[in-house]
Amino acid sequence: MLAPMLNHFTSHTVERDGVPLHTRIGGEGPPLLLLHGHPQSMAMWHRVAPTLAKHFSLVLMDLRGYGDSARTAADAAHHAHSKREMARDAIAVMAHHGFHRFDVLAHDRGARVAHRLAVDHTNAVRSLLLLDIAPTLAMYEQTGEAFARAYWHWFFLIQPPPLPEALIDANPARYVRSVMGSRHAGLAAFDPAALAEYERCAAQPGTATSICEDYRASATIDLEHDRADIAAGRQLSQPLRVLWGEHGTVARCFDVLALWRERAVNVSGHSLPCGHYIAEEAPDRLIAEALSFFQTVQKEQP
Repeated sequence: MLAPMLNHFTSHTVERDGVPLHTRIGGEGPPLLLLHGHPQSMAMWHRVAPTLAKHFSLVLMDLRGYGDSARTAADAAHHAHSKREMARDAIAVMAHHGFHRFDVLAHDRGARVAHRLAVDHTNAVRSLLLLDIAPTLAMYEQTGEAFARAYWHWFFLIQPPPLPEALIDANPARYVRSVMGSRHAGLAAFDPAALAEYERCAAQPGTATSICEDYRASATIDLEHDRADIAAGRQLSQPLRVLWGEHGTVARCFDVLALWRERAVNVSGHSLPCGHYIAEEAPDRLIAEALSFFQTVQKEQP
């Protein structure tokens, strides 16, 4: 299903520490890494990637446990699904393609990986454009009823195994449609081929375990890493642009810019007239924002 949507991008498999990672690459220009969110895959970029490839060398990557990347076994500390490990995956992928300094455009779970990537690998990441998230620690610490009701999956997925995995595996397509269809734009925002791709990947063996472990890591080991950053005074030094959907839960429940200004020194951003899935609900607006931001950064930091 994916090939017709991203047929201008060449498929590769990059292995890091025994974990095969699915990537696609295409375009010309400065390197730009695209990281997707949950419960999606690199297919979420199909409405923006062809245009961005006219200006950048794009690397699209399926996070471990998603898309056509490997499903990694669970471990008691959730180390294998920590954002630190996923960030190391991204470094390996970019190095494989010959890029050692690059910009990042990332959504949702991928944006949390991008945050960790920029903190842990400061010299590799020139700038970041993050879509519809506030910092993970802040979102957990400031959880209220409205957020808990809207982001119910955050609290469902972190429950001990095997119940969440069993419920997802019973009907993976229903899980995908329930999570994505409950947002502002409903399922109408998604190309049927893209939605079918998300459902195909969700049905792969091991996906439910990886999804749950991703969220369990965010509620445990990832928070430890975030607290260590704060205690040490580590902040993002790169230019950071944050965009969020004005009709989304993040906008309703959090002061996005204020929270990011606690974690980064050079922050800008604003809302867009859409919901959570910006790349699919407002692709033209996202393309314009990405071109403006990254091209400005590249002039200032060639």
